[in-house]
Formats: sequence, C-alpha cells, structure tokens
Amino acid sequence: MRAVCLILALVLALWPGAPAPAQEGGRLVLGGSSLTQAPQGWWHRLFGPAPLEVALTLDRPVPWRAFLVGEPARLVIDLRDVDLAGLDPAQLFGKDLAPAIRWGSFRRGWSRLVIELPGPYRVARAGLQTQGPEARLQIGLDPVAPEDFAPRPSAAAALRNLPDPAQLPEPPPRAPGLSVTLDPGHGGFDPGAQAGGETEAALVLAFAQELRRALEARGVTVSMTRDSDVYVRLEDRMTAARQAGAHLLLSLHADALPQGQAAGATVYVWNPASDGRAAAQLALRHQRDDLLAGMDLRGQDDTLATVLMDFARTDTQPRSEAFARLLTSRMALRGIGLHGRPVQGAAFSVLKSPDIPSVLLELGFISDQTDLANLTDPEWRARMVEAVAEATTGWWRDEQARAGLLRH
Repeated sequence: MRAVCLILALVLALWPGAPAPAQEGGRLVLGGSSLTQAPQGWWHRLFGPAPLEVALTLDRPVPWRAFLVGEPARLVIDLRDVDLAGLDPAQLFGKDLAPAIRWGSFRRGWSRLVIELPGPYRVARAGLQTQGPEARLQIGLDPVAPEDFAPRPSAAAALRNLPDPAQLPEPPPRAPGLSVTLDPGHGGFDPGAQAGGETEAALVLAFAQELRRALEARGVTVSMTRDSDVYVRLEDRMTAARQAGAHLLLSLHADALPQGQAAGATVYVWNPASDGRAAAQLALRHQRDDLLAGMDLRGQDDTLATVLMDFARTDTQPRSEAFARLLTSRMALRGIGLHGRPVQGAAFSVLKSPDIPSVLLELGFISDQTDLANLTDPEWRARMVEAVAEATTGWWRDEQARAGLLRH
C-alpha cells in the first residue's frame, strides 16, 4: 500500500496539469534601498538640478519594469512577486529628494512604486544586478528641459496598466448641406494641353475623382460635369451645376504655355469688366429658363435678362473672390507652389454663371517640368486635395455665418 501511495504521489507531481507549489513572494530590503543625487560635475552641485539614482535591493531577482508619466512628473516601478506590506515609504533613505513616494499592490502578483520627481527627467539607465546573495535594481534619472520630457502619452492608462490610446487623426471638418459641382476640363476628343505623354483631360479627371472622395468624406454632396473621358460642352457644364443645385462650381485645369512662361497653381474668378459681354453671350447661347435658378426669363427681352444677371452677380462675385482667397491661403499653408499672381480675373465660359459662385483652379502648367512632376505625384496631389477640401469647408462655414447676418 505504501508503494502505491508513493507511485501516486510521483504521478501527481509530474502530471502537466498539477499546480506548481506556491513560491514565496520576494521582499524589498528597505535598509539597502535609497534615492540619492548623482551629480556628474561641479555645475550640477552649484546650479542643479542634479541627476537622481533609485536603488532598490531585493532578496531575489524578480521581473520588473520602469517608465515615466506626467502631470506631475513621476517615475513608476512595477515589481512582480514582491510583497511591500508593512514597509513605510517614509523610511526610504533620501525620501526628501522627492515631493512624494508611495507604494503598494496594484494588481494580483504585482506591486507598484510611484516616485514623484522634482522636475522633468529622463531614464538614462536602468538594470537589475543579480550577482551576490541579493538583487539590486538601479535606475538613473537625468534632468531634461520641459520640452524634452517624454512621459507615456497617457498617464491614466499607464497607471492602470492599460495600453496607450491610439493616436488617431482629427476628423476633418464637415460641411453638411453644401453641394459642389466639380468640372474636370476637356475630355473626349478634346485632350486639352499635352506634355510628357500626359494629357490635361486625364490629369484633371483623376484629381477630380480624388477630390470628390475627400469632399464626400466631409459630408459634401458632390456632382461632376464628367466622370469619364467624354466631351461636355462649356455651356452644358454650367447647366449641370445649376441642375445639381450646386452652391459652388469648381472647374479644374492644367494648362501649357511655352517653356518658362508660367508655373504654379492659379485661381481664376470672373472678371467684372467682362459682365456685359458675358450677359450677351449667355442670352444667345442658353434657353431663357436656364439663366438664373428659380427664375423664368422666357418672354423677357435681352435688356431685362442682362440687368437681372448683373444684379445676381453682385452677390455671387464677392463670394467667388472670397473662395479664391481662402483657397490660395490653404494651398500656401500646405506648401503648394503658387503662380506669382495666384488670383486673377478671366472671361472663361465656366465662370459666367451669374447665380453660382464659380472659380477655375489651374492646378499647374504641364509645360513646366516641376508642375508636371507634381501632377503625377500621388503625395503632392493628396496635399492639393486637402488644401482644396479645407478651403471648401471653410468657405461654407463663412457662407453659413454670412447667411445668418442677411435680412430676409
């Protein structure tokens, strides 16, 4: 019977699922632990602050970790399987060098020491010496300037042993209620400017599609005069914007001029000096019910139609110019190269709409090697897309504020 009991005891001891015998917790040797200054030269002794050194003597080696948290600056030391019960932090040698010291158990199997530091420091060195009958954890702290203090991003998370929060980008400002029509120039049998094997029509269409995604992510309703390689008449582009209920028409181009004559992005608005000629051309080219949103001019003579369009443009022209100024400022902040005169007036057909704020953005000149390289660079296009999207949402916020000031 005795032999059976011995065999059973041996089997239980070797069985994989058998619990291991409990290991006695380690102990902090308070008399051999300290917080001391460790000046590295006469300047530390005279002017301070001096480096600090934390030394913790343990009766055996244990797993540990140390890190800094802020607000206020603190050194946190975690020790596994170390029992701090019955030990008073006020008895630690050198406690007066720290504004506060506290310790205790913070989760099962782990103890935590928190040493409030007299200023910003960095962990210069840390290690556990295991030679001899006792283990000694030493952590060296060097003072740093406030701007160089690098604690854990989230002190609350760190002190609760949680992962640091993810650094997520700020969501872009939204512009609900805004409707924008993007007008990629040319298309179909009209490739526009050509250089280096690239065509203006293809480049601006690709950019418009990227810009549409960025605007839609901000809550903007986006329509496009063309979404493929097709030709759309100039007059039909303006009509499409009106039918979509657009608050803004943004025409996109990338022109070409003889080498060295032009480079950089340019924003064009309608030239007020061309209003008379534009009104006459509109009256000839468009149906009378397609000249002003919400107004049927059929049966009216050209003089009345011209007067009404001029009157409408007194409201839309300043709004177009405000968008142009905001757009060039956002491009400049994003490091986008601008033409020497970034905002200019012109008599382009797509700018003639009297009732829709309209601008033409010349993304660059593909006849310029730098501009062409930018237009084919995804990173540059992404910066330009962000600049245009930021300007669009910013302009809409201004529009909303302006609407609240108008008398109805």
